[in-house]
Amino acid sequence: MTPFTYMRASSIEDAVKFSTREGHRLLGGGTNLVDLMRKGVEHPTALVDVTALSSEIQETDQGGLLIGAAVRNSTVAAHPLVRTRFPVLSRAILAGASAQIRNMATVAGNLMQRTRCLYFNDAAGSRCNKRELGSGCDALEGFNRYHAIIGASGSCVATHPSDMCVALAALGAQVHLAGGKDARTVPLVDFHLLPGERPDLETVLEAGEIIIAVEIPASPIAGRSTYRKVRDRASYAFALVSVAAAITTRDGAVDDIRLAFGGIAPKPWRAFLAEKALRGGPATPEAIAAAMDTELASARPLAGNAFKVELAKRTAGAVLTELTGEGR
Repeated sequence: MTPFTYMRASSIEDAVKFSTREGHRLLGGGTNLVDLMRKGVEHPTALVDVTALSSEIQETDQGGLLIGAAVRNSTVAAHPLVRTRFPVLSRAILAGASAQIRNMATVAGNLMQRTRCLYFNDAAGSRCNKRELGSGCDALEGFNRYHAIIGASGSCVATHPSDMCVALAALGAQVHLAGGKDARTVPLVDFHLLPGERPDLETVLEAGEIIIAVEIPASPIAGRSTYRKVRDRASYAFALVSVAAAITTRDGAVDDIRLAFGGIAPKPWRAFLAEKALRGGPATPEAIAAAMDTELASARPLAGNAFKVELAKRTAGAVLTELTGEGR
């Protein structure tokens, strides 16, 4: 491990100032960054502790929530307003990791976590364009059971590992940033980048920018929401496919819907095509299945993960049918 120094940022201004220095990395709970340092993937020369930033959850005037960057994942999951107004978020976080990790991990750290691709994590023996641009991607012809079926490229097929971010994508969350020319807000669905030819660029953060909060807008539909995660084992494991969904119906038709997938793409995948296909139409299993076909028509599975296409369709169908009561 590369020797490093440690310092604490007492304010947003401190965090921004330190983050612009070469070799400096921001440290929240450390559940991802420290692990990558041990594996030789990350080599910071200084860690800047930012846990002194906002750790509050505030209700907005419109009935949404503003969640500070340093709020622990476990705090979000247990918050009464999250559990009652945005149950999909609480359930996603509880499905996401062990209790010990949830007690340490922060909201901003969850957004910034890097892929758990086996080849990305094998700094000593595998090619990875995300680690070293131009080196190649061993996952393309290797063990790719956990990799992307949509949104990937010939340069990278890694998936984003977060459960929380899938729920935030479905909820239309906004990411508040500071430290650039001006403070700005970015939709969660636009915060993470698809790999294209630059898989080393993972977010829209510019030099000196940091996450200061995540805002979830008020939403009548969010109260009827849930999260389902399909994985290889029931205990702590990353998703093969996960679904965050909220839906309301009126007279048998879909009044409004929010749908996002995890485990199938390089970023949390908001299913805009499926939402459009279902909104205003019948809330039947047949209509839902057709909408899933539309959403995943562009899927390009690999040798080891072709099963994910059907698994994603069936999981989304089961969740939406459960929420609408059509399967009863």
